[in-house]
Amino acid sequence: MRCPFCGNVDTKVLDSRQVEEGTAVRRRRECDRCLRRFTTFEKFEDSPLIVVKKEGRREEFSRSKMMAGMLRACEKRPISSEEIEEAAYAIEKRLRNRLEREVSSSEVGEAVLEQLFDLDEVAYIRFASVYRQFGDIQRFMEELQGLIEKRGSMKE
Repeated sequence: MRCPFCGNVDTKVLDSRQVEEGTAVRRRRECDRCLRRFTTFEKFEDSPLIVVKKEGRREEFSRSKMMAGMLRACEKRPISSEEIEEAAYAIEKRLRNRLEREVSSSEVGEAVLEQLFDLDEVAYIRFASVYRQFGDIQRFMEELQGLIEKRGSMKE
């Protein structure tokens, strides 16, 4: 593996572990020349999952793009990056286990909302405010009221 910092081809593996329920391997490496450390992932290649956008445009599913939105919603909240990665993996797994190779962007957004609902209420509201494009305070209050009712019914 080539070092991403200095380009040296001699690197050593310091630690390997299975991730994503054994479907991928995470390796911690160190460059023999510059001694910097970096992480690589090995994952089997699957057929692409295509996301159909609202306007009909199609693009390949990107977990990193989805995670970026989740990370923004979870910013400054007591949620670890591991929890966010696990949630993103669960979403991707659910989408890939379907028989269809295409999924609508609204299905992805709703799946993210479901995961965030379980992780953190503030992150859920942050993501919902961008995803559902609240036009005014009334729409925002309706979403908050729905969240309160949902939480209340879960406690009973």
